[in-house]
Amino acid sequence: MTTDIASWIKDRGISEVECIVPDINGIQRGKVLPAGKFIKSVTDRTLRIPGSVFIVTVTGGYPDDIEHIVPDFDPDLILVPDASTIREAPGFKTPTAYVICDGYHASGKAVEIAPRQILKKVLSLYEAKGWQPVIAPEAEFYLVTKNIDADFPLVPPPGRSGRAETASEAFGLEALGEFEEIIEQIYDWCEKAELNIDTMIHEAGAAQLEVNFIHGNPLALADQVLLFKRIVRQVALEHGVYATFMAKPMTDQPGSAMHIHQSVLNMETGRNVFSTNNGKDSALFRSHIAGLVRLMPQILPMVAPNVNSFRRMRPDTAAPINVHWGSDNRSCGFRVPISEAKDRRVENRLPGADSNPYLAIAASLICGYVGMVERMVPPKMLEGNAYNRARTLPRTLEASLDRFYQCKPVKSLLGEEFFEVFWAIKDAELYAYQSVISSWEREHLLLKV
Repeated sequence: MTTDIASWIKDRGISEVECIVPDINGIQRGKVLPAGKFIKSVTDRTLRIPGSVFIVTVTGGYPDDIEHIVPDFDPDLILVPDASTIREAPGFKTPTAYVICDGYHASGKAVEIAPRQILKKVLSLYEAKGWQPVIAPEAEFYLVTKNIDADFPLVPPPGRSGRAETASEAFGLEALGEFEEIIEQIYDWCEKAELNIDTMIHEAGAAQLEVNFIHGNPLALADQVLLFKRIVRQVALEHGVYATFMAKPMTDQPGSAMHIHQSVLNMETGRNVFSTNNGKDSALFRSHIAGLVRLMPQILPMVAPNVNSFRRMRPDTAAPINVHWGSDNRSCGFRVPISEAKDRRVENRLPGADSNPYLAIAASLICGYVGMVERMVPPKMLEGNAYNRARTLPRTLEASLDRFYQCKPVKSLLGEEFFEVFWAIKDAELYAYQSVISSWEREHLLLKV
């Protein structure tokens, strides 16, 4: 591996290497090394980072009471770069490469709580059954005017016309053209970084865009979504605006999702196991959906990880409020798109754009896996508008975390330590949020109560 990476770096004249470590929130952490030092550190196993890198909260703090998992004295982990992830990093004056690294203890054991390792664990469960999951994410995001003071609301930026959008422009081609320079640069930088993005559309929100990724290996696509978010934010800054993947950045606009299309192939034959030989829904397909319906509400924080995530899930906003499933029904939590038998899949519409791609994909796949293994039977497919049915998803992160920790079927597969660390990080973030007095409270309570 070292030789391959060394040759790759030399052939492209790379001067610096960014060693990326995705944390629990999907934030890119790590270190930057001169290329020569990077190669040497990989060879002699001196590429290291403190183990606390995996428990940093989104506010930059650390949770309490998990020192039995990540010791307070914070020993180093060994970073091992995944050679398949190295790619040229666009936008740098100095020739730079990205490479995503996995963490290992001194004993050689992988860090079990690392998000990338969690997804690998899920994929290994499928592999043991002779199954190969295939996914295709869709990532939505907003362009917004620079927001220097966080106390002020976000607003859409002006486009080429000099005017900002004031009404919904879903699928609008001229609206998309308002940001043509930004879009073209996103495509250019993604091509340089070898990210397989496909279609881009204008979504329903003001200056809200969506990019579809070409279907493929779940781990590789999680890597690509991680890097895509960073590239989009960097391109936006070059054009004097922000790009945000917040689930609900503006009060009067719809939220942003990361829908996940997923199917499962037989590893030996390459056949889609969701279809029978005569092209009908298979029992495995229905059990996969049953697992999603039953378990996704219990582990919702893995796809809705922030306080803001739950502002997105409101009726009639193209975001689910329950976990019904239906054929080509976008009001449902789980939509079965119209397709040929070989392409039969289910679209999980629960994940927000703010979710960690590794954990969101892992969550979606593990629920389907449990359903398949336990031969679960799904409820009747919904016909009609799911927004007319009762809300069954938690309304807040606090309520969702209570259910998360009790989900024994998933906890037993992903690991007690991961659940404990994830819960502790989210609980610490929730406490930090609840410690802030909001403008709503000042406006409506200050002089009235």
